[in-house]
Amino acid sequence: MKEWLKISCLLCVFGFVREIRPSEPYVTEYLLGPWRNITEEQLTQEVYPVGTYSHLVQLIFVFLITDFLRYKPLIITVGAAGVIIWSLLIWTTSLLSLQILEFFYGTYMAAEVAYYTYIYAKVDKKYYPRVTSHTRAAMFAGKLISGITSQLMINLKLMDYKQLNYITLATQILAMLWAFGLPKVDKSLYFHREAYLREPSPNPNQMQLQQEPGTTIEADVASQQTSSLVHSSAGRLLWQHFHNAYTNPRVVQWSLWYAIGLAGYLQVTYYMQVLWKDIEPEPKIAWNGAVDAALTALAALSALAAGYLHTGRLRPRASLIVLSVLSALEGGSVLICCWTDNIYWSYAGFVIFGGLYGFTITVASAEVARNLQEDSFGLVFGINTLLALVFQSLLTVVVISETGFALNPIGQYTVYAFYFIAVAVIYFISVIIEHFWYRSKSTEKLADSLE
Repeated sequence: MKEWLKISCLLCVFGFVREIRPSEPYVTEYLLGPWRNITEEQLTQEVYPVGTYSHLVQLIFVFLITDFLRYKPLIITVGAAGVIIWSLLIWTTSLLSLQILEFFYGTYMAAEVAYYTYIYAKVDKKYYPRVTSHTRAAMFAGKLISGITSQLMINLKLMDYKQLNYITLATQILAMLWAFGLPKVDKSLYFHREAYLREPSPNPNQMQLQQEPGTTIEADVASQQTSSLVHSSAGRLLWQHFHNAYTNPRVVQWSLWYAIGLAGYLQVTYYMQVLWKDIEPEPKIAWNGAVDAALTALAALSALAAGYLHTGRLRPRASLIVLSVLSALEGGSVLICCWTDNIYWSYAGFVIFGGLYGFTITVASAEVARNLQEDSFGLVFGINTLLALVFQSLLTVVVISETGFALNPIGQYTVYAFYFIAVAVIYFISVIIEHFWYRSKSTEKLADSLE
């Protein structure tokens, strides 16, 4: 087996096992069940928001130290945080312990960035598309298996909601132990750049020092340029990549879409079980696991479809129009979730929402990556994720917290629905304005040339 494929497989095993968390589709049912003495209001206003704020704050630190620590320690941290979370879920009962748990859930989610970026430090650039698809597919497969397993356990009455946590704890322990066996990373993009730069690349078109047709670059000149890059400070290089990316209007435009869409998705998925509990307080059978499995499968298919349809087939402006329409449909699907008394319609709306989101976020990610000129993918997507968490935290403060409107679940999801619809309208109008602006510019240029 080739080395790059071996490393990819090792990382994918971690991602697959970590995602097998059959207790997650029923965590709200468990927390509001007889095992704990908390109310729905406490769960919504005092427990879940801690995870949102913790994720935001910790992502800032994780973002800065992932490159410095060379990825692997953070992947181990993901597994360790998972063990702590589900240990607290099983063996504690107080409100304070749940809030501590949510703090570690922030760690669990923030350190996930190491899983996505580790592979890029270990394999050659020409394998990036393949290993990216591998790591994503492993997570989708884990989520799918998790949803099916949880639903079978509940339907066949082999386990109750609490007992599902034991399976999740076992998978988190296994993932943590597996992470210790991942190969060490010797180089990174910013803080351990010397090895990164001196490693020869088999694809000269992807190097920062390119040889143009008809020109010759002397070896000593290239060596001097590489040496200067090696000795440039990490901070200066971070700033250079940040500046070059976010002075590009297209990167800014698509990054905002990415951040706004991700923020809405996180908020919708984070509190959906509370909405279902409000619609159907005592379901005979909660189909949460099956719904999670269906959403995962549809999101994976949508992502594949987006990659196929988007590559070379949609221009940036056409992509924005398509995404505006899909964003409006996302808002409509969220309205289906909350403007109904039928739990099955709510399930259906949530699955549709997940499928639409899988398509839109894939297109947005591809557009951001396409407009980047350097090896700054990790930096830009890290900043975009951080911005998404800022938006999510603002939504939490305004919509859910007692300092805001403290809306009930139906009111919350009505706001989230119109959030997506408003984004669709704003971007659609911006595309129309941009179209007429470019048209007037081209008309002026044509008139000048005729004169």
